[in-house]
Amino acid sequence: MLRHEFRPGKLVAGLFLTVAGVTYAGDAGDAWDTPWFAVIPMVVGGLCLAGVVGLLARAVRNHRDNRRTSRPSEADRTQSQPPVQDG
Repeated sequence: MLRHEFRPGKLVAGLFLTVAGVTYAGDAGDAWDTPWFAVIPMVVGGLCLAGVVGLLARAVRNHRDNRRTSRPSEADRTQSQPPVQDG
């Protein structure tokens, strides 16, 4: 049982920000040399991608919910049909 909705946009944003943090940590620990401007496109691109993924996920979720609520049940369909008159 899920405790909350899955939000893939937040996952993508978190991954890109984690990668940016690891990049700066590696630079600070002298593991590699990172130019100061290298992380800016990574963060901005990740946030833009996260926004697109979030909008896409919301559109899919709304479409799925609308299909679920707009489809009448079997009982509703039989009750809404007019009675058949003979002759």
